[in-house]
Amino acid sequence: MKLDAALPPVQLKEIPAIAKAAEATGFAALWTQETQHDPFLPLTLIAEHSSKMEMGTAIAVSFARSPANLAYTAWDLAAQSNGRFILGLGTQVKAHIERRFGMAWPESVTGKLRIWPFERAGAMVERARRSSPDRPARPQSCAMCHSGRSGALARPSA
Repeated sequence: MKLDAALPPVQLKEIPAIAKAAEATGFAALWTQETQHDPFLPLTLIAEHSSKMEMGTAIAVSFARSPANLAYTAWDLAAQSNGRFILGLGTQVKAHIERRFGMAWPESVTGKLRIWPFERAGAMVERARRSSPDRPARPQSCAMCHSGRSGALARPSA
């Protein structure tokens, strides 16, 4: 059985010690979330201070970012972590997208979910991967589905 851990909201200077302890304890993955801080920045430190443990976002708000921004970030984190990065995306609610992030809520949420960012970001990462001489492992991906107050994280099987 594999057990994962969630990174608590801490200062960046505390993350290397947490990452080392989580890996030494035997956790399979360490997850960040978009609550008080950007979910991607801590992952650079987790990748640097661990060698086997996977890491990812649970979740990063997709509607607050462009597909290109997500693709570049996922690409870089996959390269830095030697393929251990897992991209978990969620939509958040309309009020947060409009007020907290200052972005427009899409007219067709179902249409945007189907096309963006999974297909566009994935295609951008794949194009970059093919054209790069250093070709890091492709970022893993997962989807966060929100229904009321509960969420379900879907990860691809190995």
